[in-house]
Amino acid sequence: MKELTRLQNLCFRCGAILMLVGAAVYIVSPTASMFVYGIGTLMFTLMQLRTEYQGRDVTLLRLRRQQLLACCCFVLALVMMSMQLHEWGPCRRQEWVIALTVGCVLELYTSFRIPQELGK
Repeated sequence: MKELTRLQNLCFRCGAILMLVGAAVYIVSPTASMFVYGIGTLMFTLMQLRTEYQGRDVTLLRLRRQQLLACCCFVLALVMMSMQLHEWGPCRRQEWVIALTVGCVLELYTSFRIPQELGK
């Protein structure tokens, strides 16, 4: 796996924290939540795309695809949150929570499995 630089790793972690804070702030201020979550998602997803796997192990390639799918779920959650807040499109309830949950489960799974596979 291609490692991130120190600054990129900091950006990655800050993005994850902003995503968490943005999702939690939704209870108090949905509009502010959308912006905080959006900035966090942008930072997290861009840094996730910077990491690469250049090997040929099928298991690691599958896990990497799952990470990218999780990033797509995070971006989809942002779009669905925007649809709900601005009342446009088909998502007018809290469907964004489902996309966020799927992304979190995939990201959590891959965060444990990738180091395990790299250690073999």
